[in-house]
Amino acid sequence: QYSPDNVAGTDGDIDPTEITFPGCSCLTSSCMVHTCSCLRLGENYNSLCLRPTGEEEEYTRPVFECNAMCQCGESCQNRVVQRGLQLRLEVFKTEKKGWGLRTLEFIAKGRFVCEYAGEVLGFNEARRRIQAQTSKDSNYIIVVREHLHNGQIMETFVDPTCIGNIGRFLNHSCEPNLFMVPVRVDSMVPKLALFAATDISAGEELSYDYSGRFHNLPITNREQKYLEEDNRLRKPCYCGSRTCSSFLPWDSSLFSAP
Repeated sequence: QYSPDNVAGTDGDIDPTEITFPGCSCLTSSCMVHTCSCLRLGENYNSLCLRPTGEEEEYTRPVFECNAMCQCGESCQNRVVQRGLQLRLEVFKTEKKGWGLRTLEFIAKGRFVCEYAGEVLGFNEARRRIQAQTSKDSNYIIVVREHLHNGQIMETFVDPTCIGNIGRFLNHSCEPNLFMVPVRVDSMVPKLALFAATDISAGEELSYDYSGRFHNLPITNREQKYLEEDNRLRKPCYCGSRTCSSFLPWDSSLFSAP
């Protein structure tokens, strides 16, 4: 079932459509960084493109867009991901990777491409679904971990297996042209937004790094040890990049006991 936006999972713990954020009181067509409460952490976009992290910034800032409660207009420059898909994309059959997704037009670096949308699950339901899968099943469940300033980790589980959008057709690459950013609009439940990591030509296949390593911290020796131990459970990678790791990324957290 196609859904452009996240929906509540069968466990019903999280409603991604609930509006819990207060809106800004900007009575302008587009919000200004020094006066808008949604932009108190800084500007998010520049001409529809995600503002790159500054060299002096060790971590990426959270991205909050203006929302349904805001007084600003629909043309506000801080409303990008919520507008949904704006580009012409095509699902196609790849040689070795099953279905894939490519662009039919040029995409500039930093431009929002599409969301990875599906059922938003709690940990227990996500683990139940993962453990029910067989080796022949495709796994679409993604786990996004955000590291907070106080050391806590916020997890988001999205499953587009049965209800989802075009993002479910994106393949992994060890040298991807997209990267994922959690973007919040109406509540703390993020939209998993994919942005162009570089200029992308028409006809190019779109991909991102399933592990989240791209644009993030490098892999640790401890994690590398776990990956090597789990190689027998991992699936081969056919991305064809120069730095291909030979296997698709693997996260064993949903297979272990809580």
